[in-house]
Amino acid sequence: MEIQSVGVVGAGQMGNGIAHVMALAGYDVMMTDISADALDAAMKTITGNLDRQVSREKITADERNNALDRIASTTTLSDLGQCDLIIESATERETVKQAIFEDLLPHLTPETILTSNTSSISITRLASRTDRPEKFMGFHFMNPVPVMPLVELIRGIATDEPTFKACKAVVDKLGKTAATAEDFPAFIVNRILMPMINEAVYTLYEGVGNVESIDKAMKLGTNHPMGPLELADFIGLDTCLAIMNVLHDGLADTKYRPCPLLTKYVEAGWLGRKSQRGFYDYRGDVPVPTR
Repeated sequence: MEIQSVGVVGAGQMGNGIAHVMALAGYDVMMTDISADALDAAMKTITGNLDRQVSREKITADERNNALDRIASTTTLSDLGQCDLIIESATERETVKQAIFEDLLPHLTPETILTSNTSSISITRLASRTDRPEKFMGFHFMNPVPVMPLVELIRGIATDEPTFKACKAVVDKLGKTAATAEDFPAFIVNRILMPMINEAVYTLYEGVGNVESIDKAMKLGTNHPMGPLELADFIGLDTCLAIMNVLHDGLADTKYRPCPLLTKYVEAGWLGRKSQRGFYDYRGDVPVPTR
């Protein structure tokens, strides 16, 4: 089938980025969130990011205006029912995602493809809770969505070939590159990235280096654009911990045990940039290491 309309569930950092790139590529987008304030904030973010692209001559003013015209928003989940493709981008908790899909099912057309932007949760298990496991797959964007060129496409055990091809065609139309991953915990990117971040937290926890020295060492010693602790703050420490728990539970290997210090930061509500404190304190003009 040819995808023409896209529903995005969740208007947070990932959801608004997905709506942005979909609308810019010519898709009609319906974005939903339980919070009207979150939808308003998302539209402001999308507008600001599109304006930045215009100022940098990445897109034209007409392209920006057309993209904004293609985005509608709603707090009513069932309004997404007529979309050809739905991308769930809610919080990284399986119970939340299952509830969203269960609420959506009565309102979908028979052809609607369901996908999740999950960064780690089993696609096969999510699909099994729906009435269309063959039309369900993982559609994992990288953050920030308008900038990062990769999308992980993850087939569940029941995903059929037409569904994969339809999603691959969407990725191509976005001008991004698809990497096909098998449905194992955390897929490709986070299977490799999160243990590195977790090991950086262990390095901090054990006193091998402080926040500044660890990040400086990885940026200058391995040419990473961001240090692992800075990157963890950008991603969200709660998301990092959730993915490490999925790896630890799903693969039963102690090498994936989340660092106790990561758990402690999350318990404190120090989640990184989104809460103004994590491995850095962002409440001033310049981020200051917290350890």
